Amino acid sequence: MDDLKYGTRNKRGDWAPNKPVETAPLFVFPPKLLAIAKWLPHYFFPWNVIFAASAVAYWALIIPSVETLQTLSVGWALWLYAVNAACVFLFYGAFELHLYVLKRQENRFKYNGKFPADQKNNVFWFDRQNVDNMLRTFLSGVTIWTGIEVVMLWAHANGYAPWLSFSENPWTLALVALVVPVIHEFHFFCIHRLIHTPFLYKWVHSVHHNSVNPSPWSSLSMHPVEHILYLGTAFYHLILPSNPILMLYQLHYAGFGAIPGHVGFDKVEVGEDKLVDSHAYAHYLHHKYFEVNYGDALIPLDKWFGTWHDGSADGEARMQERYRKRKERLSARKASSELQGAAK
Repeated sequence: MDDLKYGTRNKRGDWAPNKPVETAPLFVFPPKLLAIAKWLPHYFFPWNVIFAASAVAYWALIIPSVETLQTLSVGWALWLYAVNAACVFLFYGAFELHLYVLKRQENRFKYNGKFPADQKNNVFWFDRQNVDNMLRTFLSGVTIWTGIEVVMLWAHANGYAPWLSFSENPWTLALVALVVPVIHEFHFFCIHRLIHTPFLYKWVHSVHHNSVNPSPWSSLSMHPVEHILYLGTAFYHLILPSNPILMLYQLHYAGFGAIPGHVGFDKVEVGEDKLVDSHAYAHYLHHKYFEVNYGDALIPLDKWFGTWHDGSADGEARMQERYRKRKERLSARKASSELQGAAK
């Protein structure tokens, strides 16, 4: 498939889409109903439907009985860890195998023309990005994911978290299910800005940003503190009118949903002529430039706070202008501090 129909490739082999990234039309006033109608299928397919279906499958096939959940036990906690680890290995591994090991679409639609496995870097454990990312995913990521899952299931089973039934509250739960991605986006933006503060960035978030050229295993490669903050999105269901299935959907949206943003390709080729959009470009630009696109464009929070980069020349100019103004402010503070010191 010819990816140059959809974008351009520079001399380094890096690919970029022709069209700038657009934010969702949900929060535009006055509302643009036609634009929302055209966008709405993309809200559900394919990713949100996959994560919602995985939550239903977990509840039907994996989660122990309510009676079992009422008592914390190492046995069922280890069972959930084993299932989570297996599912992460299969889901993340499928993308890694298709795109990075077998390289079935070579570097077509790949933002960064290089592959992480081709380069050694001593910021990673064993100097290998993939080894480092996989170890952090399973040692910390899946462990904390499971820990939060266990606590929330126990809370639901014992009445410490709301448990509404679908038969009695269909519209309330349908609304909560509908806004699960919105909850995730809001939470992600807030904690992401927090961990970009200098102290937390240095000691926590820099671990994730070591993967400047992200790949599937980069998705949950984080410091344990960031894992707690990121996967803690499930805790909203302690106060929302919800139930365990929607809590699992929220958790899966964070855990499995990290893949599209880190897959490193704009589109995944399926068969001879079908393409699946990853919608990863906004977050790829965050990994590339660090201080833009703290959210994922569902809510235009970055536009509202002046940190939006849509991949266009105008977006680049806005980013550089912001950097210039910050440099001027820092220089002015330094000069003021030096003058005060000289006066003493």
